[in-house]
Amino acid sequence: MVQPPPIESEDDAAAANNLVDACNRIREQVGRVVVGQDDVIEQLLIAILARGHCLLEGVPGLAKTLMVRTLAESMDLMFRRIQFTPDLMPGDITGTEIIQEDPQTGHRQFIFERGPIFTQMLLADEINRTPPKTQAALLEAMQEHAVTAAGKTYRLDEPFFVLATQNPIEQEGTYPLPEAQRDRFLFHVVVDYPTREQEGEIVDRTTSTFNAAADAVVGGAEILQYQRTVRRVPLPQHVKDWVLDAVRALRPDDENCKPWVKNLVEWGPGPRASQQLVLGAKARALLRGRPHVTIDDVQKLAHPVLRHRIVPTFAAEADGITVDDLITRLIKEHAVAPAKVL
Repeated sequence: MVQPPPIESEDDAAAANNLVDACNRIREQVGRVVVGQDDVIEQLLIAILARGHCLLEGVPGLAKTLMVRTLAESMDLMFRRIQFTPDLMPGDITGTEIIQEDPQTGHRQFIFERGPIFTQMLLADEINRTPPKTQAALLEAMQEHAVTAAGKTYRLDEPFFVLATQNPIEQEGTYPLPEAQRDRFLFHVVVDYPTREQEGEIVDRTTSTFNAAADAVVGGAEILQYQRTVRRVPLPQHVKDWVLDAVRALRPDDENCKPWVKNLVEWGPGPRASQQLVLGAKARALLRGRPHVTIDDVQKLAHPVLRHRIVPTFAAEADGITVDDLITRLIKEHAVAPAKVL
């Protein structure tokens, strides 16, 4: 198995320092426009550094769209937003072939008209409001960073991210994302209400003449370099073992799973959960100025990585046990004693 060399040279250390500095500047720019939501912004940054996509869930009015748009502006990335509706068709996302006639020769030919997915940061707003056929139009783009139309494959510009939102309180007229589609998202991020102080500041900003905009502080080429730096972070064997043991422990058909898993979990997370938990932990470690991953990194990201990859049983739902409850129990059962400070 060929692996990239770990971060150990002066050049690698400089790249890691540049990554931290760039993310701090991005946070500063986003903070000029968006009040609070520090944890959400950090998880979005981690997903971007890990070359992953995010599913944002929160009630209306929590600045999800504003947050994504501001992130794109601070990274100088091309941004497009698609409002998902029940009548949206796959071609409305990927593009479609149209007949174009040459005015001089009269010759007609099919021309591929690119859809809004040809961008760098795509906001799929209320993704659960469109039927599965249209939701599936994103699958190839999210996995392969490419779109196939009429037998021809078109590459998307890099870096490319899909940040999708869904409303947790309105279920009528919605189409829950299939498990295969949810698994394509690195994180399922829950956007919560702001604190009282933060909400007060939001009121002050939005009911006065206050006006702020984010400046571009990094570019797409730099983001690609940071993504490569993340993959060079070494993974200690004991952290890898923790990830494998924890993820496999949530599979009810695994011979080593606990009885409560068999009773409360219908389907557990697949191998992509282990992969993305490690990648997210590597990005988190760098953001905290460490060139190595700790178990704390993977534990802190367990909820956003696993919550959309677990299907609870009817018994769990009947008892009011949530997926987050299951993940919390898993972490407690796989707790590791903190290392002694020398």
